[in-house]
Amino acid sequence: MGYECILCGGAYKIHPRYYISVLIVQQILYIIIFFTVFYINTCMKLSEFAKINGIQYGTALIWFHKGMIPNARQLPTGTILVDDISNESVERIVTYSRVSNASRRKELDYQVKRLSDFCAAKGLSIDQQYKEVASGMNDNRKQLWRMIDSNPTIIVIENKDRLTRFGYEYLKRLLQKQNIKIILINESESDEQDLMRDLVSIITSFCCRLYGLGRGYNKAKIINEKTNNDNL
Repeated sequence: MGYECILCGGAYKIHPRYYISVLIVQQILYIIIFFTVFYINTCMKLSEFAKINGIQYGTALIWFHKGMIPNARQLPTGTILVDDISNESVERIVTYSRVSNASRRKELDYQVKRLSDFCAAKGLSIDQQYKEVASGMNDNRKQLWRMIDSNPTIIVIENKDRLTRFGYEYLKRLLQKQNIKIILINESESDEQDLMRDLVSIITSFCCRLYGLGRGYNKAKIINEKTNNDNL
């Protein structure tokens, strides 16, 4: 009676009394090969996991040692594997703080602290804090885009104006489509000083377009001085 080896494809004659045992061994080998292939196809290395989640490998390594990555394990060889299960995702909580002018850097630090205190009170573990000095009208803010590119699951901000001066609902819905949730500390509170600075930015931009760069700045300066005098 012949027996075909599943490993090399060779055929060997075996004694009938050993045939059942060989069949059992063959089935066991089939099972081992199947689960080995399945395991490899449903796992990814930690470096790939970091790339997919938009983080540095060092950050992913810290998450692994802190137990923040579910279904992750380290092989005896040192390789770290993560189960590739699309329905499971690592919660990544970030905060975003912004002021419009460098003279308000101290307020920026206070803003960061208020967000930290809020998250601590709510039991939210912050992975990264982003802050910058930029106008709410600026749609090319480095820290804002760096934050979004990091694939967060929750963004915590003090109020709507910190994220953007206009079009908040548009941005919110687009982020929701990416499974990103926004948490506001204050629903309606707005920073009046920052609002005035953004208004001046809009006026300056329009004046420069209408009158040219030099005259535009002068026109905007006159309007700004007039506005400040009226508020006195």
